[in-house]
Amino acid sequence: MTTLFIKNMVCNRCIMVVQNELDKLGLDVKHMKLGEVVLKKELTPIKRNQLANTLNQLGFEIIDDKKSRVIEQIKNVIIDLVHHQDNDSKTNLSDILSNKLHHDYNYLSNLFSEVEGTTIEKYIIAQKIEKVKELLVYDELSLSEIAFRLNYSSVAYLSNQFKKVTGFSPSHFKQIREEKRKPLDEV
Repeated sequence: MTTLFIKNMVCNRCIMVVQNELDKLGLDVKHMKLGEVVLKKELTPIKRNQLANTLNQLGFEIIDDKKSRVIEQIKNVIIDLVHHQDNDSKTNLSDILSNKLHHDYNYLSNLFSEVEGTTIEKYIIAQKIEKVKELLVYDELSLSEIAFRLNYSSVAYLSNQFKKVTGFSPSHFKQIREEKRKPLDEV
């Protein structure tokens, strides 16, 4: 069995693209989730190089060093929480990360800051603001429903944070819509 950690594999479409490439190379997948692939068999060096080259051409990268793997796992947990799940405001992000990654939160936080040059908190805020942009563009939820969905304590707090990050109020952003959302791997 081989476990691969893959950088920039941040959405279901990414998973489909990687799965397609693994199928083309005849590699059997045991399990796959954001940023991680578990293959049923060990990879030969030749197959690993083929896969690495193919994935690089598609904007993905196999992560070999331990620190980078942990950073990518932190990002994937946050992306999954913000973009793919209904959040449970009763559980702290620090507890979620510690439990899922089996490391003390202080270690994770310090490592993330050291490698990424920003804090986990700032990264989650950036992800939440991208999700707010998405929901504003879809125009299906009110700002108060968006605030509730993303566990903001109030609409005012969401609005203030949104303006601080984007320079626009949510209502102004909604009007101009030309402001492009960033892909998740560029946040």
